Amino acid sequence: MLSYEGFTLLIMLFILAPIMGAIALLFLFIFEKRIDLLENKNREIRLEHALQEAQYNKLNQQIQPHFLFNTLNVILSLARLNRTKELIRALETFSQFLKFKYKPSEPLIPLAQEIQYTQYYLDIQTLRFGDRLKVQLDCPEDLLIALVPPFILQTLVENSFKHGLEKKVGEALLHIRFYQVAQTVYLDVTDNGLMGMTNSFTGSDGHGLDNIKKRLKLYFSNKAQVKIQSNENGTNVKIIWPLVHDLRVEEVAKE
Repeated sequence: MLSYEGFTLLIMLFILAPIMGAIALLFLFIFEKRIDLLENKNREIRLEHALQEAQYNKLNQQIQPHFLFNTLNVILSLARLNRTKELIRALETFSQFLKFKYKPSEPLIPLAQEIQYTQYYLDIQTLRFGDRLKVQLDCPEDLLIALVPPFILQTLVENSFKHGLEKKVGEALLHIRFYQVAQTVYLDVTDNGLMGMTNSFTGSDGHGLDNIKKRLKLYFSNKAQVKIQSNENGTNVKIIWPLVHDLRVEEVAKE
């Protein structure tokens, strides 16, 4: 025969079981909602990254034709001046540039590759300027494996010629310097050309420094900077970005 205590316990179980079940269902509902919110958030983050990557790749693809146009202009000027020997060498250098293995979709490339890429343009300009042009490039060997947005150096060098050195009378000086402070890379490009660039400069075709700023912003957020100083003695452009050696830099930008 069921005792009074057992009967009371059985009644409490019948009463509490639905309540406990309801509480369990409520927790399960909240947990499922939380999972849905996390999945939606992850989906939004993936879409945002995909959009940023598409924008970044579009900017990369914009800047390469810009370089090609400027290089062809240099070669054309040699042809107009009937400087046949320099023209032939310029075309040979340009053909080496065209063989250079670079993918516009690559977000970052080794610094050594960027320097080599820019050197083709400098070689052609050296043929044009002759002994008037003096170029100095300083880069620590351990920085050569660091990654850099493509065409960063290339664009700054082009701007130095286009907006400063082209109209310079006498010796044309260009100093390129890479250096590292803690976990940050610095690039200084200084020329003694005519005053030609300001912080608002974007280039006549919407590329140039504006393109650099947009790509740095997309990839490194507020961790990257572009600083410009220009006066009657020349122009200095400083680019600052986080030191990275692989493509997983999202964490760097969010630290």
